[in-house]
Amino acid sequence: MDDSGAILCQLSALKDMLDQVNEEIEANFQITRDIESEIVKCSEFERTLAVRESELMKTMYMLQFEIKGLMAMNVTDDLLICLMCMYRILDESRARRECLQKELSCMKMKQHEILKGVEEEGHGKVGKLLAEKEYLENEVRLLGRKISSLQNSMSDFVQEILEGIDAYNSELAIVVESGNSENDKLVKEINELKATLLATMSS
Repeated sequence: MDDSGAILCQLSALKDMLDQVNEEIEANFQITRDIESEIVKCSEFERTLAVRESELMKTMYMLQFEIKGLMAMNVTDDLLICLMCMYRILDESRARRECLQKELSCMKMKQHEILKGVEEEGHGKVGKLLAEKEYLENEVRLLGRKISSLQNSMSDFVQEILEGIDAYNSELAIVVESGNSENDKLVKEINELKATLLATMSS
């Protein structure tokens, strides 16, 4: 019974450890899912930046075309002012384009670092937790077999005890029955002696 109790306690502890490992694995999977969600957001932002860059490029080409057309004409003061404004707009567009390209480059680098980190962590911590989970599951199976074997042994032992008790009861019943027969015989003999004594005394 002590061995069975100790094994059950050990089995309970191993199951608790296994539950904890499963929780840690699930937490790591959740982190991975969160990172993947962020990567999706980065990809969407990257597409948005690409669209904005395309629009700015179109605007820039249109301005360049208009500027070339104006330069071919006789430039008046008003046209000169308009031309300067267009140049300024063109410079701003180029600056925005460069800024967007830098942001896009940073996002790509961040995405690459995140993917690399997820990959390394996946091969490291999660792999270690999975190995530990497999070890604990094997321990639980082994303890389950030990408990089953111990229960079978205890069942056989109890069966032997019950069979011994049945045999003893049978023997005791025979002895009691034999004792009752002897007792009846003695009572009969005593009664006969009493009758003989009474007959002798009356004569």
